[in-house]
Formats: sequence, structure tokens, C-alpha cells
Amino acid sequence: MSVLDTDPREQVQVLAEDGSVVEGATVPDLSEEEFVEMYRTMKLARHFDQRAVSLQRQGRMGTYPPLSGQEAAQVGSAMALDDQDWLVPSYREHAASYVHGLTLEGTLRYWMGDERGNKLDDLNIFPVAVPIASQVPHAAGLGMAANYNDTDEVFMCYFGDGATSEGDFHEGLNFGGVFDTPTVFFCNNNQWAISVPREKQTASETIAQKAIAYGMDGVQVDGMDPLAVYKVASAAVERARNGEEDKLRPTLIEAVQYRYGAHTTADDPSVYRQDDEVEEWKAKDPIPRMETFLRDRGILDDERVADITESVEDEVAAAIETAEGFTRPTTDSMFEHVYADMPERLREQKAYLDRLRSDHGDEELLE
Repeated sequence: MSVLDTDPREQVQVLAEDGSVVEGATVPDLSEEEFVEMYRTMKLARHFDQRAVSLQRQGRMGTYPPLSGQEAAQVGSAMALDDQDWLVPSYREHAASYVHGLTLEGTLRYWMGDERGNKLDDLNIFPVAVPIASQVPHAAGLGMAANYNDTDEVFMCYFGDGATSEGDFHEGLNFGGVFDTPTVFFCNNNQWAISVPREKQTASETIAQKAIAYGMDGVQVDGMDPLAVYKVASAAVERARNGEEDKLRPTLIEAVQYRYGAHTTADDPSVYRQDDEVEEWKAKDPIPRMETFLRDRGILDDERVADITESVEDEVAAAIETAEGFTRPTTDSMFEHVYADMPERLREQKAYLDRLRSDHGDEELLE
């Protein structure tokens, strides 16, 4: 039986919270190097996240959406993709995008307000989608196009639990089911859609079971267990690419996890959730869980962990230096990259801003 045939009300898990292998679970067939790369990338994502929040607090970057706590879901799922596959992100997939080829400085530049950081010409990554769930029907459409062109790309689409309350989510999954698209719909259920808790999003016992309505399989996975996420995502990618008898190719994955920090740096999570809830979820932290697993197998020791930590810190520091070394973009860039051909209403807005800058000067406008 495929792991995708698991009852969507049951959670797939490989690693227990203490890093041991769950009884009866099968560890994915990864090499030692791949296990270490999974661990290192999660550590990199965590450190990057901490530095990015610090940059925003110092006024060196604009609003930023933290990802800490969600490293296993992002890294484990993105590692299941091949180079020709496509990643369709929301606005928090910094680690997943890194795995699929986007540089850290590219992510930093985007959140610093430099649209050149969102230039993805040579990458199979769609631009960041800030509107909630708007990327879901896009991903289904991409899958339809792959069917028409008879190509073997798979499209991994990320969204949060709040997105499942949007019409775009249902329309996207409906199209995915009807047209049997090579799409993996990946829900990062981090328990909070800004300040709205999961229980106020849906009366369904799980989000995964919503897949039944669209004719596809849905599976819930421990989103803070990188091995379980990789296992489920790999099976979903394989089915999407090659099909399976009597099964539709798309899959809905619900990765149950927790957002440790704020929704964005403009948010104060202490207003709507309690510290003891956060601490309870921190006991499930994917990074020490994976580290324990690797130490128990003799793959990691203190020296290797120290080397990885140093290399992660150096890589992030270099990315920050590179991102901040670029000439700041002009205000024109806000208008130039919205449409292929700038519509009249945008030209009017640009002209209005130009008049304000001419009349008052940039310094006064920035105060």
C-alpha cells in the first residue's frame, strides 16, 4: 500500500519527537550525504530566518514573514522534486525556494523591496504569491498545460491553512481533479492564519480529507518530521509524474506544523496566542529531532555539527553582505514589473508619485 493511501485522518510519521524512529515506520532511502544536507539546510533556514528578522528590526529590510518551525515541511518537500519540476510558493517558502535553486540574497533582496530579487528567469520557481490562495489555480493550470504539452514536470504548490477558506483553493483542487493534473497541493498547516486559529478555518476533522471531494487522495503528515514529509512528498511527486492505476495524479498533503514566530514582522502573536502553546510545539522542533536521528546513526558528532553551524553562519552572512551591496532600486521599479505592458491606471499612479517627489523631495516623503 502506498503511503498516500493512509487514512487522511491519520498522521504519517517517521521520527518521534525525541528523534527515534517510530515503531513500524520505514526510513526513506537517502544517502548519508542527503541526510546531512537535509539537516544542514534546515539549520541554514533557521539561522537565515533569525538574521532576517533582526535585519527588519534594524530597519535594513521591510516586512518579512518568518518561517521558523516550518523548516522540515519546506526542506523535506522540496528535496522530493527533480530539477525539471516547478515550485509554486506562497510568501513564506524561503527554504523550499533555496532547495530548488533560489539564492538567499535573492530572497533578501525581494523583502528589501528590490524586485530584481524576484527575477527567476533560469529557475523553475514561480514568483512569490502574497494574495492568499491565488497561486492554487495557477498551479492547477500549469498542470493542465503540462498535460496538453505531454511533458513530465510536476508542480508543487504551497499554501497555508488559511488558504483553504478561500474560493481559489477549492477551484484549484477541482480543476486538478477534473483534469488529472500533475500537481501536488501542499498545505502548510501552521495552526494560525495570522490571528485566526485552525479550528475557525474549517469544521473538517483534517484538511487532508478535503481531497476526497475532488476525487484525489489526501494525506496528513507530521510537518515537523523531515523524513515523513520527504517520504509523503516523494510518493506524491512520483504519482503526479507517472500516474497510478485507478488513482488521480494530484495529491493534497496537509503538513501539520507550527509557526514559532509572528505571521510577519508587522504582527504581534502574543495578542492572540499563549506562550505555553508555543513552548509545547517547540518540543517538536524538527532540527534537534533530525540531529538526534543522525547522531544515533553515527552520521553526526560534535565536530561535524560545529562545522555545519559555522558554514551556515558564513553563508548567511555572505548573502546579507551581497544583498546589501547592490545599488538600491529606484521607485520606478514598483511599477515596471507588475505587467508586461503598463496599463493606464499604473502610468497615472507613477506620474502622481513623480509629481510628489518633484514638489516635496524624497527626504520629506521618507520622514
